[in-house]
Amino acid sequence: MEQQLNIGLDKTTAASCDECQNEVFQEGILLRKASRFLTGTSQDAVIPIPVFMCSKCGHVNEEFLPKNLPK
Repeated sequence: MEQQLNIGLDKTTAASCDECQNEVFQEGILLRKASRFLTGTSQDAVIPIPVFMCSKCGHVNEEFLPKNLPK
């Protein structure tokens, strides 16, 4: 069950792009590849990772990346 937060927008701050300071983001997908030797299958795997990317320059802020994603 999804939890709903009752927080007024006046109590929040805008997120901005670390590169260009734009405040508009769009959904994007990072693709990571995993070797067939790791997956135990006959083919390499492609793993989609949803992220928010800047709509102006395409940058993905580090805070929007999964914590366990290697650099």
